[in-house]
Amino acid sequence: MSETLSPPLHGDTRAGFLYALSAYLLWGFLPLYMKLVAHIPSSEVVAHRVIWSVPVAVALLALRGRTADLRAALRSPKMLGMAAMTAALISVNWGIYVWAIAAGHALDAALGYYINPLFSILLGALLLGERLRGLQWVAIAGAAIAVIILTVESGKVPVVAIGLFVTWGFYAYLKRRLPLGPNQGFALEVLILLPFALAYVIWLAAQGESHFLQGNLSDDLLLLGLGVVTAVPLILYANGAKGLTLSTIAILQYIAPTMIFLTAVFLFGEPFSAGKLLGFAFIWASLAAYLTAVLRRR
Repeated sequence: MSETLSPPLHGDTRAGFLYALSAYLLWGFLPLYMKLVAHIPSSEVVAHRVIWSVPVAVALLALRGRTADLRAALRSPKMLGMAAMTAALISVNWGIYVWAIAAGHALDAALGYYINPLFSILLGALLLGERLRGLQWVAIAGAAIAVIILTVESGKVPVVAIGLFVTWGFYAYLKRRLPLGPNQGFALEVLILLPFALAYVIWLAAQGESHFLQGNLSDDLLLLGLGVVTAVPLILYANGAKGLTLSTIAILQYIAPTMIFLTAVFLFGEPFSAGKLLGFAFIWASLAAYLTAVLRRR
């Protein structure tokens, strides 16, 4: 959900906290919006998510006078290649998430975003040679045990959760290597995806399968609104993370999956068996170990 930025070395700012808190709350409420478009195929929702994010992202850069970096990136084959990889990953992540909410797998989505920071730690160890300390190993082992428990409990691998944290983990890993600010990077990604999204929407319209501009004002407004609900939280987070320490970000990032979890159980009525409770208990214990390690480092 959130991309990693370089946090300040000393203290949190009130503005940073409010920006980040707003972003995580909006991400937490996102399943409610996605449930409203559950009758529309996930691929079409993702296409409109891309299309209507473009004017929001570009308008923000124009208002802040930051379009020069974007124009330079569009002329750089190396930058375009790197951004194409992150764009591909984020589009797959969006597709899995949208489908999960529509298909009644919001709990799996919550699980994926709970595990995500632990997977990022593992990536750092495997790809960057970062040294893991005791509590970090405990957290990763706990997450692995949770996945095994949930696999046995449901009789199948939690593909949605794994797909979400793997795609987002590699997205964040590659995004840190993209030499662009987060707002410019997001704009570049959706611009790269825009031709594919437009071509798909036009093809749907030609086949008579489009849900956009078909006389249903509610669908039209919901699809148009996807740009705002996609871009605004990312923009808020990008600005908020600049004024927060790593430990504060580590704590705040669990607001969204917790809200998704509560929404899945109490609003969407997804089944929550004793086996799932045990699996999530291991996840929550792992996160407690992870947060303890973060706070000790600070």
